[in-house]
Amino acid sequence: MSQLVAIDLGGTHVRFAIAEVAGGKVGTLSEPVTLKSGDYDGIPAAWADFERQCGVALPKAAALSVAGPVIDGAVRLTNLPWRIERAALERELGLEALVLVNDFEAVGHAVAQAGPDEFQHLCGPDMALPETGVTTIVGPGTGLGVAQLWRGDGDYRIVPSEGGHIGFAPVDAFEGHLLDALRRQFGRVSVERVAAGPGISDIYQALGGEGGPGTDPFEDKNIWTSGTAGGDPLARTAVERFCMALGSVAGDLALAHGAGGVVIAGGVGRRLRHFLPASGFGARFVAKGRFGEAMARLPVKIITLAEPGLVGAAAALARLNPAD
Repeated sequence: MSQLVAIDLGGTHVRFAIAEVAGGKVGTLSEPVTLKSGDYDGIPAAWADFERQCGVALPKAAALSVAGPVIDGAVRLTNLPWRIERAALERELGLEALVLVNDFEAVGHAVAQAGPDEFQHLCGPDMALPETGVTTIVGPGTGLGVAQLWRGDGDYRIVPSEGGHIGFAPVDAFEGHLLDALRRQFGRVSVERVAAGPGISDIYQALGGEGGPGTDPFEDKNIWTSGTAGGDPLARTAVERFCMALGSVAGDLALAHGAGGVVIAGGVGRRLRHFLPASGFGARFVAKGRFGEAMARLPVKIITLAEPGLVGAAAALARLNPAD
């Protein structure tokens, strides 16, 4: 068994943990340390702070999950003025091995390696995810992550995508009204505008609530809190509407992928794990016309793993050195 540093980098926070891996799988993960990304000018400065907090020299291998498309071993973050190049970072940190993966590719690895007790049933038949074929993974958070997990021949592969940027298709009159409002702001409207966390403010406003478009995280938090706790009927309707839209999107993606099961991930997915099962998510998921019966046969789960980004990043590197 060997150790590595797992890093999950987002626009607001960067999380570090020490992972033990063996046989291509993650064994244990230390208690994560969360730092504010904006307090540092890059990963090396945050790495040094994490090392000081640990009080010991860090392992010479690391896995970095980052919110952004990884192209030719490099990524430029949307919400931070950082550009990360794998080879340069490996040299700067004095590492012997470094893997750089898209954050939702990392989530895919976490889904693939999670045990049955790390999933909560959401809708469809209460059965295990398929052992062969495709599982669609949808993760509402700050954005909408989408990936495919393919299993077969005793192994798995993760296919990352930008599925959160497909066009939003309204199902009823309210969503048509919402689409018109969003078009006035953005022109083209992707599903991420509706079925990711910031979309809750736009839904709330379209229902008649006061407030601007989904640009204020504090405002978003208030709607989520009031909506799930039941203190504000309009906020609750907004959360219900969000769940319905997410169900439609998840079902569309499952159809497009030819999936045999679906996993809901992401920070908003975890936030709603007690709300989603009783919401309109399930009805919208199967409302696919002639394919409704087929959709009703798909198991849909919520992953409850606390740190899928860190676990998945560690798993991505562990699979490159399965003999460890």
